[in-house]
Amino acid sequence: MTSPSAQPVALVAGATRGAGRAIAVELARAGFQVVATGRSSRVSGPSDQDKPETIEETADLAGPSCQARVVDHTSSSEVAGLVAWIESSYGRLDVLVNDMFGGDAFAEWGVPLWSHDLANGLRMLELGVHSHLVTLHHAVPLLLSSSSPDSRGLLIEVTDGNAEVNRTPRPGGVYYDLVKAQVQRIIDVLARDAASLPLDVIGVTPGWLRSESMLRGFGVSESNWRDFCAKEPSFGISESPTYVARGVAALASDGARPSDWRGRVMTARELSDRYGVTDADGSRPDCWGLLAEFGWDADTPEAIAAIERYR
Repeated sequence: MTSPSAQPVALVAGATRGAGRAIAVELARAGFQVVATGRSSRVSGPSDQDKPETIEETADLAGPSCQARVVDHTSSSEVAGLVAWIESSYGRLDVLVNDMFGGDAFAEWGVPLWSHDLANGLRMLELGVHSHLVTLHHAVPLLLSSSSPDSRGLLIEVTDGNAEVNRTPRPGGVYYDLVKAQVQRIIDVLARDAASLPLDVIGVTPGWLRSESMLRGFGVSESNWRDFCAKEPSFGISESPTYVARGVAALASDGARPSDWRGRVMTARELSDRYGVTDADGSRPDCWGLLAEFGWDADTPEAIAAIERYR
């Protein structure tokens, strides 16, 4: 094994696009040596999602302190090899961000369990839950061996919704809901198991994320995303991936992370409130605050009128 890196080391698993890509970029800017993983590659080709972004592009955006690795996190052997490479190359792992999913293409919205394509549903669970469990199994031992009471490790599980939201079934297909609910339970159990260890287990959720896939689907770009608000006014509460990523980078850099955050899911707005970070345009959206007041039907006149209050 090499001598431990002078820089703290972060693994961002699932960094090809969206929040994972932005988190890798912001952690690199914050001084971390970042290992960014994904399945889509300009060398080996796209994943089964067949989307244009590649993990090498993420490393290009993040700069020289980010290394791209093509990894399928549902494969135990591939993840074991990744962790062995991190230990050999850097001698440590200080932060693990689990942001794998890629199951949207297999979702059937509003379809009851018995009518949902079974293979697609199980594939969603494999991509969104099994991948997290496999990665935790192999990476947490290195994370713990690199931690101490004076330098606590950080394990972040990225989900979609805070604990209150994840407590009840959400609109959409059952398998999508199961993915999000089970990530919440992973956070609960990991925090319990790590209670006496120098490891902070914290969940993080963005709000309505303007990911590359979301923007493509709506036919807009980050520069003109507000054009879609004419069709769907509630899109005004959306946020770019930079928002939650800046919060995660600030959290990872905080040597005095709040102990009462362990085992909780923190929203992008809560990270903003503590660390003063903003979205790229200077706003501070609070998607989950809006939903808490008005529910999932955020296109009512009352909710639309309140959007600016939640930005």
